[in-house]
Amino acid sequence: MPYVEASVRRRQLVAAARIALARDGVPGTSLRAVAAEAGVSLGTMQYVFPSKELLLRAVIEDVVNEIAEVLREAADLGKGLEHAVRQALVGFWSQLVVGRTDLQVMQYELTTYALRAAGQESLARWQYERYCAVVAEWCQRAAQEAGETCAVPFGRLGRIVVATLDGLILQYVCDPNDTRAREDLDAAIEMIVALAAVRRNA
Repeated sequence: MPYVEASVRRRQLVAAARIALARDGVPGTSLRAVAAEAGVSLGTMQYVFPSKELLLRAVIEDVVNEIAEVLREAADLGKGLEHAVRQALVGFWSQLVVGRTDLQVMQYELTTYALRAAGQESLARWQYERYCAVVAEWCQRAAQEAGETCAVPFGRLGRIVVATLDGLILQYVCDPNDTRAREDLDAAIEMIVALAAVRRNA
């Protein structure tokens, strides 16, 4: 087998894991199954990811990075927090929810798996900490770049954004009605903007 740099191999294995997890579910995905999906030996797989928990953490981080990239690209942060929220949540929905229900189901399965598997509860907590932190940091940056103040702490705003999207996504996964989902998303955006009550610094 030709030599592959560790960082490249890691990305390959994470990509293979995402395919396997979306297809077979979290309980049905083993290190051996991911190795087969990636076309590498089990020994290579275990060298990079000695345990399933480490692999799942890497998958979650990869998803978080994808979310962060969508948020970064969806809005001009210099135009302020309200603009960023309106543009980015619509962009998030169109890029990571519509046509990507397999991704969303995989994330929910990662959470429930961690909560049910003895000793893995911290993985679920860490998963949501990462989601909320990415959103909170992005909101804070948008406000700071535009010289704005938010009415609620950014940590709370991030948690509420994540919780709101979670509920909308779960409903959409169960019943993918695009028109209803977009109307509900627009209403949720108005609620989030009102909660933030952004104002310009003096």
